[in-house]
Amino acid sequence: MENELTIKRFIDIRRGLGYTQAEFAALLGVSSTTADIERGRTKLSGKVVSELLKQFKINPLWLFGESEQQYLESSNTSVIPKVVTVDSSDNENMVLVNAKAAAGYPQNIQDTTWYRQLPAFDLPIPEFRNATYRGFQVEGDSMLPNLKPGEWVLAKAVEDIKDVNPNKIYVVVLQDSVMVKKIERPPNAQQLMLISLNENYPPYQIEPYQIQELWQVSSKITFGVDATTENGLLRQLQESMEDLKKQLKA
Repeated sequence: MENELTIKRFIDIRRGLGYTQAEFAALLGVSSTTADIERGRTKLSGKVVSELLKQFKINPLWLFGESEQQYLESSNTSVIPKVVTVDSSDNENMVLVNAKAAAGYPQNIQDTTWYRQLPAFDLPIPEFRNATYRGFQVEGDSMLPNLKPGEWVLAKAVEDIKDVNPNKIYVVVLQDSVMVKKIERPPNAQQLMLISLNENYPPYQIEPYQIQELWQVSSKITFGVDATTENGLLRQLQESMEDLKKQLKA
């Protein structure tokens, strides 16, 4: 019989990933369900331990209670761009990924033909030289007030996940989604926290190996610029309040 700590850790992995016993069994190549493993009736096979390592970077020593490090960071985990496009003069293009294209971006990240459907251009500004940049459209309101839905961010490719700055905003390309977030690494933790600027959205915890590409936001393209200042808005609000008071008195 497997020891209780190993069983508990196995169950914690499955629940943490959000799989049912049947779904987890299918992923690990176990017949029908992981129920017998979780009840301690069946020992963890070498194949299951191998799949946990290969698919989720689970440290086998941690699984068997001989280490406190749950995940093994894979040395070949790379966050650099998988495809770079160039123009007829061999200069790098800045590819634009709109919200609709972003839905298919993670699955097509290495497909050179897929990128041909995306608009691309060269921005002849010194700040955009000597590095790879990509444009992404912001979807949703999780980064308000800094980034509004529909705006575009222009972001520079990050070469190494260790270069992440907690004071910057990043486009994070995961295995199934594209997010615009701040990134923080809690002290003594393997995991990363994806932070929204809009406090209505809770932090989102990920493992480093889940990141396919990482882009640091350097600028944004905004629309609907007007001449109203914050002082102007405040004055309008004060005038509205005075009008309301007069109406109430009347």
